[in-house]
Amino acid sequence: MTESAESRESTVFVEAGVLVLDCAEPEPVAEFYAKLLGAELPAETGVEIIEISAGQGTRMAFRRDHGATPPSWPRPEDSQQAHLHLLVPKDRMDDVERQVIDYGGQPMDAERRESGEEVRIYSDPAGHPFSLRAV
Repeated sequence: MTESAESRESTVFVEAGVLVLDCAEPEPVAEFYAKLLGAELPAETGVEIIEISAGQGTRMAFRRDHGATPPSWPRPEDSQQAHLHLLVPKDRMDDVERQVIDYGGQPMDAERRESGEEVRIYSDPAGHPFSLRAV
């Protein structure tokens, strides 16, 4: 017996998901993603977790972890913990790449294709990998 859409909706209480990145210093990482996603930074500083909300429902948080070390992906000998794909119009990839670098991101890998889509890989100021994916 399958559950109806109506009964599933009445039991779902989760309103949104938030991707949380651990980092030694959350302030510069939060500022990097806020600029890149057009989000507002909260006024509070020196807190243990900083959350931002951007257009299109994107929500991220940055949690202070004094022992945090960045993942080493995309090196093939290491596993990938997680990374973020930011969707970018094909004709704006170069513009967004310039923003990433201007805001403190670092290129990690040459351009590549995944399922026929252009993907460019970077790290944020704390070393977390993320991709720009052309759509």
